[in-house]
Amino acid sequence: MSPAGAAGRAGARASTRPKLTGRAAVLAIVLCAITLTLAYPVREYIADRRQIDQLAASNARLAQQVKHLRAEARSLDLPSVIEQEARDDLRMCFPEQTCYEVIPLASPRPKAAAKPAGSPWYGRLWASVQKADQSPAR
Repeated sequence: MSPAGAAGRAGARASTRPKLTGRAAVLAIVLCAITLTLAYPVREYIADRRQIDQLAASNARLAQQVKHLRAEARSLDLPSVIEQEARDDLRMCFPEQTCYEVIPLASPRPKAAAKPAGSPWYGRLWASVQKADQSPAR
């Protein structure tokens, strides 16, 4: 047999061969099944990781707030800070001191614009009913 004849038969067999074999179809179905089986757990894993990251950030913020509040509590233990808070917030003073409180003058409020002296809505409504009653009928 000549090489050209063998190549011709091999080409004829290749063209008659189906493009999608049974093995390829089974492989595609198995891959789709694996993908669909893993899709939900992967999505849940990603959502859980996101929630863990959010909780870690919230925990860091709360730790910073606790640190700030503890520093504030330590500063409130000082007698000078306690005295200053008592003077400012509670308006207290020592017995030997004379304390004054300056009360600012009340700023004059701008007067509201005077409404026109007209009748109320129900008076205008009743007047329009009376006016309609007096017009001549055609």
